[in-house]
Amino acid sequence: MPSLPEIGHAGIAVDARSGPTRLAQTQPAQPPAAVPAPAADEPIGNVATLTGSATVTRNNAATPLKLQDDIFLNDILQTSANSTLGVTFNDATTFNLTANAQITVDNYVYEDGGKQNAALFDVARGTVAFVAAAVAHTGDMKISTPTATLGIRGTTGLVEVPENAAGSANNVAIKLYPDPDGSVGRIEVNDRAGARLGFLTQGASGFTIRPGAGGRFAALPLAISPQQALRDQGIVRQVHAAQSVGRQIVTQKRIQRLQNPSRNNPARQPGLQKQNGLPQRPGAPGQPALPNRQGQQQLPQPGLQRPNVPPGLRQGGLQNRPAPRQPLLPGPKGKPRKKP
Repeated sequence: MPSLPEIGHAGIAVDARSGPTRLAQTQPAQPPAAVPAPAADEPIGNVATLTGSATVTRNNAATPLKLQDDIFLNDILQTSANSTLGVTFNDATTFNLTANAQITVDNYVYEDGGKQNAALFDVARGTVAFVAAAVAHTGDMKISTPTATLGIRGTTGLVEVPENAAGSANNVAIKLYPDPDGSVGRIEVNDRAGARLGFLTQGASGFTIRPGAGGRFAALPLAISPQQALRDQGIVRQVHAAQSVGRQIVTQKRIQRLQNPSRNNPARQPGLQKQNGLPQRPGAPGQPALPNRQGQQQLPQPGLQRPNVPPGLRQGGLQNRPAPRQPLLPGPKGKPRKKP
């Protein structure tokens, strides 16, 4: 039989509860599809949970993070000692960073119902849990590490990157766990050059990425001890809880941006008058006559009869004069005639 092309070592997916179960199949890596460049000035996520302290490095400046802060493309997120950080993105994909962890948002494109959704998150160091959402189901979600790149196909996982992970003494660990509803997705493991190393499809299974022959890396089965599984379950519960909270925060922030479109609608900028409900400027053409509202005084208009004024009262601007007497007509023989 003809030999298969050499595309990397295939490891074994191991379940901590049931032992070895299946071989990790090897398949040729598919080139990523082209996606449109995301808008760097639009938020793509928010801080969902935070204990201790964490920072974001943006435009070469590091600033502390707080709850509900916006997250943008190319942000570098980092936790300090004894700290955790949960971040939820617009599609509900959520990451939970434990102490001394760092990730970078290298790419993120998400459109509801879109066909070119994509994301790339780089885990530089530390233990990071994640739960994938719409981007992984409808597009292409990847997580890169110093020694491997993961294709995430809608699942929950855990990535452990020790210091100097590219060295021979420190190995990256990749683990697959069930989603909140109990379903299990798939993690495809490739080396940095794109060659397939294997994939995980069973809950509580994992790989460790180690240097192999010829400078290549290999994905070897990872036996998860009961102590490690218990610790991992606590971290996984944290990321699932952060996703639940983060969904609400992301939705609220989106509504706030839609309700405050002043930056895109100059007609609603401060200082501009509304046309309805405010008096017109002097000299502006009149509007059709409307019935008087209660409490408003109707002013006389030109050509209309003035209202009756009782005798003895004065009208503004007019002088009250007595009525003129009618002249007497001459009668016969020079006697005055009585008034008719």
